Amino acid sequence: MLIQMNSRTASRDQNVDRACQFIADAAREKPDVIVLPEFFNNEYFPQYRDPRYMDYAEADDGYTQTRIKAEARRHGIYIVSTIFEIARPGFYYDTAMLITPAGEIAGKYRKVHPAALLSLEKIYFRGGSSFPVFRVGEWTVGFSICYDNLFPESCRCLALQGAELIIAPYATPVGDPWENFLTTRALENGVFFAACNHVGREGDWQMSGKSMVIDPLGKIIAKASDGNEEIVTAEFQREHVIEARRRFPLFRDRRPDAYRAISTSTENLHR
Repeated sequence: MLIQMNSRTASRDQNVDRACQFIADAAREKPDVIVLPEFFNNEYFPQYRDPRYMDYAEADDGYTQTRIKAEARRHGIYIVSTIFEIARPGFYYDTAMLITPAGEIAGKYRKVHPAALLSLEKIYFRGGSSFPVFRVGEWTVGFSICYDNLFPESCRCLALQGAELIIAPYATPVGDPWENFLTTRALENGVFFAACNHVGREGDWQMSGKSMVIDPLGKIIAKASDGNEEIVTAEFQREHVIEARRRFPLFRDRRPDAYRAISTSTENLHR
């Protein structure tokens, strides 16, 4: 389940309260996984340059994740919770954490591509350097956060490590070509793809919503509106991943030996 929500300015505790209520509402349907948007506990602050926003950073045992861990234990579900993380002094990340039904952090993914296109993420946090995958029941799951998904290598790295479901926490006002590149990420990797976005006005941005779940053939199977807070529900089976990869045997036909340009530095290509 995806929780598409609006995050109010300078209202962390209120935002976390509302997220917990959404989780409680969603948990009544006994989902396997609930996903919260990127930076759900605060408004999307990297619109602006202001060192005061560094105070928004929290550790993985801080207020926000302590509350979310308690919800995971209470309802016996996995929750994907993404925050502005301080790992230690001077080391800040945009981090998606997989919280287990026991209320423990099973693993973290730190956004590899901090944005500096519409936003100013790069002045607030550094990029991660790996694409880990995690087990959720019988599924192998990976995370790819927001701007990461404009780089096809991100999802491909996850798929090559076995990901069958890619979860993408988002905080974006970009409405188009939203569907085009997300459905492509699903199809080209033969994975289910779940994108969970903010919605509504946050600062100067109107967040675009449209959280969605896409099947491994690139078909949207569940989608939220572009203007309302919603819980998006989708059910799917691993057999559909197997069927899609049989229909489109892209991993069989890959030619990594011919892709040297992808891993060669720009400087070497143009010298």
